[in-house]
Amino acid sequence: MSDMHTLPVVIGSDHAGFALKGAIVDHLTALGKEVVDVGTDAAERCDYPDFAHAVADKVAAGTHAGILVCGSGMGVSIAANRHKGVRAVNCTFESQAVLSRAHNDANVLCLGQRVVAPDLGKAIVDAFLSSPFEGGRHEGRVAKIEL
Repeated sequence: MSDMHTLPVVIGSDHAGFALKGAIVDHLTALGKEVVDVGTDAAERCDYPDFAHAVADKVAAGTHAGILVCGSGMGVSIAANRHKGVRAVNCTFESQAVLSRAHNDANVLCLGQRVVAPDLGKAIVDAFLSSPFEGGRHEGRVAKIEL
């Protein structure tokens, strides 16, 4: 069970999430958070699974909290969830981020640049990283996620 606020953040995006990723990196860096950006480094077309897998590998190792951004947030969440130990969630509201942490011990936040404006994206990131996992009755449910 992870404590998101103490872990460094690994972040990645494809071309469709590049601008929002940059805004989030700037936001987290300004807050003093350690951020590892695995790309993409430009707005040219690229494939979201490459970056989702790079983020998911670090999260699955237990060393980082993860953030992924693509156009909708859906593609990166599907790719990241292929990794054992990763619980990636696509959020469009702060309340979803809080509940995903509290009840599901989510460890990768996925956002869609075409869906979430930068200020809302930053607020969702803050909610995700600061919300604790409640444990208790939720621990058994989270354990059932792994096959």
